[in-house]
Amino acid sequence: METTPQANSNLAESAKRMGHRLLAVWDNRVELLTVELQEAHERARLAVFLGGGAAVLALLAGMAATAAIAVAAGKFLLVALIILAVLYAAGAFILVFGLARLWRDWETLSGTQDQLRKDRECLQKHLG
Repeated sequence: METTPQANSNLAESAKRMGHRLLAVWDNRVELLTVELQEAHERARLAVFLGGGAAVLALLAGMAATAAIAVAAGKFLLVALIILAVLYAAGAFILVFGLARLWRDWETLSGTQDQLRKDRECLQKHLG
């Protein structure tokens, strides 16, 4: 079975169009990945700044509250300090569990992953 020059030309043009489309899709996905990485970077910087500031201010407030309670407790100073230590430890455990839940539910680059999954499904549908 011989192929005509026109059939070869049509096949070459189709392959060329498909190649251009694949490059366009690839370019869009790389651009999406870049944007999501920039957003994640900015979010992380903001989270570190806000978390650090909150930690410093919470530490100062805790120290001031501890000193005020210690002065007010008078002869029950040891009992007051033990109660405060238990409360601080409970707060720390609550924050650690919240951080663990945040870490467990964290989805990195979810938009890019969704788009790549859709691309794969589309290609499988059209090619297979």
